Amino acid sequence: MSETSDTLTVTDNRTGETYELAVEDGAIRAMDLRQIKVTDDDFGLLAYDPAFKNTANVRSEVTYIDGDAGILRYRGYPIEQLAENSNFLEVAYLLIHGELPTADEYDHWTYEITHHTFIHENLKQFMDGFHHDAHPMGMLVSTVGALSTFYPEAKGLDDPETRHMQIVRLIAKFPTLAAFAYRHSIGMRYAYPDNDLSFAGNFLNMMWKTTELKYEPDPILEKAMDRLLILHADHEQNCSTTTMRTIGSSDADPYSAAAGATSALYGPKHGGANEAVLRMLEEIGSVDQVADAVKAAKNGEFRLMGFGHRVYKNYDPRAKVIRELAHDVFEVTGKNPLIDIAVELEKIALEDDYFVDRKLYPNVDFYSGIIYQAMGFPTSMFPVLFAMGRIPGWLAHWQENLLDPEQAIVRPRQLFVGADERDYVPTAQR
Repeated sequence: MSETSDTLTVTDNRTGETYELAVEDGAIRAMDLRQIKVTDDDFGLLAYDPAFKNTANVRSEVTYIDGDAGILRYRGYPIEQLAENSNFLEVAYLLIHGELPTADEYDHWTYEITHHTFIHENLKQFMDGFHHDAHPMGMLVSTVGALSTFYPEAKGLDDPETRHMQIVRLIAKFPTLAAFAYRHSIGMRYAYPDNDLSFAGNFLNMMWKTTELKYEPDPILEKAMDRLLILHADHEQNCSTTTMRTIGSSDADPYSAAAGATSALYGPKHGGANEAVLRMLEEIGSVDQVADAVKAAKNGEFRLMGFGHRVYKNYDPRAKVIRELAHDVFEVTGKNPLIDIAVELEKIALEDDYFVDRKLYPNVDFYSGIIYQAMGFPTSMFPVLFAMGRIPGWLAHWQENLLDPEQAIVRPRQLFVGADERDYVPTAQR
C-alpha cells in the first residue's frame, strides 16, 4: 500500500500490468477488479468467496462487532449497557431510527406498538389449518408471510409513512403470531394480547394464560424475557439478516422478506444452536462426566456445542450477560440442573490450552437454552424466540438497504466450472 494514499498496488503476473485500487474503510471495491484483464474481451477478474467469509456487500450504521475484542454495539451503544439499562422497545426504536428516543418519542412508539398487537381473525383461521403437531417455527414462517395479503399497501415502499406502519405492525404482531403458534401446537385456545402489559409481559401472557381473568407476569421473568430479546435484537450481517436484505433488494414487501429471514433462522446451524447445547449437556449427564467429555472433544470423539463463533474470537459479550441472568431466573423457577454441568464445562474449557489457543469461548447459545427451558419454553420455541427478538434488527437493515443509493437487486456472480457446449443426444443413442 502506498504511504501517500490509501491504495493497493496489484501486479497481474499473467500480463505484467500494474493496477492501483482505492482502499476505503479498509476495503477495495470488487468492481475495481473488473479492469484487470488478460485480453480486451476478457470479462475481468472476479473475487471468489464461498459463504461471503471476507466480503462486505453493504455499508451499515446499525451494528458494530469486533470479534477479536468481544465487542457488540447497537448504533454505538455497548450491548452490556443496553441490556442493563434499556428495554426491548427502546432498543427496537434505536435500531430502526438510529437514536435513543426522547420521553415523548418513546411514549408514542410504545403506544403504536401496543395498539397493533392484535391480528385479523382470518389469520387465526389460517393457523387453525395447520396439523395439530405443526412446528411453531414453521407456522411462524407461514403466518408472517401471510400478513402481506392483509396489508397490500405494504408494497408502497417509497412512502416513509407506509414503511413505518409496516415496521410497527411487524414488531407488534410477531409476539402474537409466536405465542399463537405455540398454543396451537399444544392444543390450547389462543390467549389474546393484553395491552396493559409490557411488550415482554404481554408475550408471557399470550404464552401462559389459562383460566385467570388477568395474567400477571412474574417481574423477574418479565425482565429476563425483555433482556433476552435485547441480546438477540441484531447481530450485523448474519445469515437471516442477509436474507432479509437480499429479498428486500427486489422491493418485496417487508412481510415476505421477514418470512424469508425467519426461514433462514429456522435452519439448525443458525437458530437451533441453543437446542443443540441442551442436547449436549443432557448427553454429558452430570458434573462428574464433564472432564471426560472435554477429553473426548479434544480427541475428536465428541463435539462441544455453544463454544466458538464465526465472528467472535473472544468471549461473546452476550454470553456474559446471559450467564448472570440465569441466576435471577433460577431464583423464580428453581435451578435447572443443567446449569452446573454448563458452569463446570465452561470452567474447564477456559483453563484448557486446547480451547484457549483456538479461542473457543462460550457464545450466546451456551446459556440461553438453559434459561428458556427453566422458564418453561419447549425446545421447539427456541428459534421462535430468537426470531421475535431479531425482527427489529431485520427491519433496520431492510430499511437501510432500501434507502442506500448504492444498493440494487442482489445478483452475485459465479465461477462456472461445468461442461462446455455439447450436442443433445436422443435417448436411444445414449
